[in-house]
Amino acid sequence: MMPGADSTGRDRAAPSRSAKLRSFILTYHSLDESGSPISVPPAVFQRQMEFLSGCGMPVVPLGEIRNRPGSVAITFDDGFDNFLTGALPALHRLRLPATVFVVSGYCGRRNDWPTQRPGVPILPLMDWAALREVSRQGIEIGAHTIHHPRMTHLSVGEMEREVSGCQREIEDKIGKPVRSFAYPYGDSNAQARQIASRYFDVACGVRLRYLQAAALDLFDLPRLDAYYLREPFWFEKLAVPAGWKYIWARRQLRNIRAALLR
Repeated sequence: MMPGADSTGRDRAAPSRSAKLRSFILTYHSLDESGSPISVPPAVFQRQMEFLSGCGMPVVPLGEIRNRPGSVAITFDDGFDNFLTGALPALHRLRLPATVFVVSGYCGRRNDWPTQRPGVPILPLMDWAALREVSRQGIEIGAHTIHHPRMTHLSVGEMEREVSGCQREIEDKIGKPVRSFAYPYGDSNAQARQIASRYFDVACGVRLRYLQAAALDLFDLPRLDAYYLREPFWFEKLAVPAGWKYIWARRQLRNIRAALLR
């Protein structure tokens, strides 16, 4: 069955005409000019943050978004070193909170873990000194496993080690609690989510959806990938029906691609 589809193959959340407030979580990875599927140019990111700062939509810490209808949370996966120059100055200047999910076993190295996809640029990741400074400046540090595996390919014991070991090492290195988690590639199942719930307050996947309070799973929070939002028009429409329909259409295309690759 395709993600987000019912037993007939139809998407359960086609665009609604209702004007209800919709919260969402943004996902970034690397801020660079390569044009890769994980990349957003730094200038585009900075324009997006300027827009969020001035549009009146609350930008909140990840742990608070469930209680703030119509709000936005900002997240970064992997902990790329270019966060220091491409994101941190703008976030600090505009006083915007964000969460960086860290692959603890690769801190200070590069994103060349065994599961890395073809076509993704191999770039430096922040080291522990940089992460301590980022944390000191108010950015939340979250966990993203030790080795960036596909969680559903692991035994239960291996899942537990990836989750608990990552949390423990980050807490030891930065001296602060780690309360949020992101599944590499958004890959999770009931066992992975149950393990995450024992260690964290929230955990994020990559389902391309807005948050829906009536069916909110705190250990599989959906996020909107910034790769689809590099055009200013669509980024600035996220809070209105045109943006909802765009995200819905993007989700259908992604579902079709995933089905064809099976």
